[in-house]
Amino acid sequence: MNSSVQEALYTRLYTDADGETHFEDVTVALSPTEFAPPAEPLNTASFLPADGTIWVGAPTDWGGDTPHPSPQRQIFCTAQGEYEITASDGSKRTFPPGSVLLLEDTWGAGHSTRIVTRCVVFGVALRDQQA
Repeated sequence: MNSSVQEALYTRLYTDADGETHFEDVTVALSPTEFAPPAEPLNTASFLPADGTIWVGAPTDWGGDTPHPSPQRQIFCTAQGEYEITASDGSKRTFPPGSVLLLEDTWGAGHSTRIVTRCVVFGVALRDQQA
């Protein structure tokens, strides 16, 4: 078995007790699992309970530059294009295809969004419990 993929990486955007948003890099350990027998095991890990999924598309002129909180806890997986998020603490991150962002800043100062290239993200709505 090829066990070279042993962890998953994602970025978390969260609100601190003072209402400011920040980024956090998170690593999740993956363990061998009989995922698709009789094929060889794959490395997996449980993630977060989900309530639904959505496709979200945005053009480069979308007006996300006004600071706003996430409308719900959700995961964005960038499928096409690229966008940039600025947290209220001033830090910026760019999310190209293949990136994963956990949005948990549902209150407080929020974040602003700039669409770098027309993009499509696959969104996963999460249950209200914290990770």
